[in-house]
Amino acid sequence: MVYPRDVLNKLRWTEGESLADAVIWYIHRGAPGDVLKIAGDRISSLGRGFFETDDATIPYHRILRIDYRGRTLFEKDMRAKGMT
Repeated sequence: MVYPRDVLNKLRWTEGESLADAVIWYIHRGAPGDVLKIAGDRISSLGRGFFETDDATIPYHRILRIDYRGRTLFEKDMRAKGMT
């Protein structure tokens, strides 16, 4: 199984990859459709259970999808969670 934290760490630390080229879609209550997206260059740190931006702390379990250079690297299976 692929975990969002592992994907983000790989993009950050692998030579030739760039976290700045990622787009992270996550659950944000109150946003249209309860989903927001954030550019990877806004991430300031990757913690154990969350990632941080200048103005937010977002738990990894809220990540729905990670897109990178036109490819989807991670997508949560919403059917398995009973969310469809």
